[in-house]
Formats: sequence, C-alpha cells, structure tokens
Amino acid sequence: MSGKSILVTGAGSGIGRAAARLFLDRGWRVGLIGRRPAPLEETAQGYGAALVLPCDVTDAQAVGAAFAKAAGEWGRVDALFNNAGTNVPGKPIDEISVEEWRQVCDINITGMFLAARAAFGQMRRQDPMGGRIINNGSISAHVPRPGSVPYTMSKHAVTGLTRTLSLDGRPFDIACGQIDIGNALTDMAERMIRGVPQADGSTAVEPVINAAIIADAVLHMAELPLEANVQFMTVMATKMPFIGRG
Repeated sequence: MSGKSILVTGAGSGIGRAAARLFLDRGWRVGLIGRRPAPLEETAQGYGAALVLPCDVTDAQAVGAAFAKAAGEWGRVDALFNNAGTNVPGKPIDEISVEEWRQVCDINITGMFLAARAAFGQMRRQDPMGGRIINNGSISAHVPRPGSVPYTMSKHAVTGLTRTLSLDGRPFDIACGQIDIGNALTDMAERMIRGVPQADGSTAVEPVINAAIIADAVLHMAELPLEANVQFMTVMATKMPFIGRG
C-alpha cells in the first residue's frame, strides 16, 4: 500500500476515472477534481481513500481551495495527474468560432496552468519538499489531425508547460513529465471507431486501446522515485496512423 497522495483532474470520466481508481486500488489517497459532483461520486464509490473535490479547473480560486483542502486532509500532496481536457468538432480554422477557441484554451491551457501552479506551490512549501506533476498531452502535441487547430495548439502549449516545470522544479525536488496518448477509448475518442478524417482526405476507422492501459502508464510514472523521471511517454494504439501520419 502506497500511502501517497495524488490529485486527478477530470476524474469523473474516461482516463481520469480509470487512473483515479487504479491509484485507489494501489493504496494511494486520491483527490477527485471535476466540475460535476455526481460523476466524481461515482468514481469514488466504494473507495474510502477518495476525496471528492468538485472544482472548475478554469477558476483559480476554486483550484486553490481544492488543493488546500486536500493538503489539509492529508498533510501533503505527492502528485498531480493534470488530466482535464476538452475538444471541439474538427473543421478548418475559418469555421472555428472564437467561443470554441476560448473554450478549448480555457480548459486545456489555463486549467492545466492553474492546477500545475497550485500543485507546484504546495509541493514547494511542504516538508519534506517535492512531488511530481504528470501532464496529459496528446500525440497532437507532435503531429496534428486535420481540422484540429485549437486542440493541437493547446497540446503544444502543454509540452511547453512540461518542459518549463521540469526545469523550474529542480531546486524544489518537483519532477514533471508528460504522457502523450493516442486513441484511448473514451467518450472523447469514441468517434475513432466510427471513422475519422485522414490527412489524404479519406475517412477511416482507427484502432483504439482501453483507458486502463493509460492508467497503468500514469501509475508507473507516479511511482518512480523523485530522482527519476519519465520526461515524455507516448502510449498509443499500435496500428493507428501516427507514425507516418500525413
């Protein structure tokens, strides 16, 4: 049993739920962050070590309060899985509304920043100092899909956050890594099994993998000693069009 503590954003569904439950199964104390209480309660069902923390990750005050509550409950925060994210339907840039752009940026960039900021501040102040931040990137941080300007830009920004925190965290024993995921079967990726646009103009069904595989990878990253770090990990469906995309 670990006895360590982690906060997971976007814990009410998909990869966040799968990761949160795996950490709970392995003896971690887990803070569940998400906008809606009901899905968080569903994730927590049957787990006494789960702490439900309803919170909009785009609200700086709410994020700060969630981290303060977790730290007050546990005495420290050992890790953050900075997972919450969103997307909009794929289309050319001139068909993307400013409101859609801002929605993606608010969650995928500002939300990531605010959660990382709160985690970094807590980890820097606690005794003993230190911890680990794991950002959920995407294979879109490397290679875009057609019509994905807001999402792809946001995930490139996450890579910049990861690299900078890796540097800035060194004096405080804060490690930061990123997991770049390809076609894990969640509600967001369900369209892959129905067919999605390809770079050559065709539409094709793509292979997917179970979100539990991603949860295993995140757990591996989190359980490393702080003197070791997975800087970037790509976990993807083996036969999906990523290598050679375009």
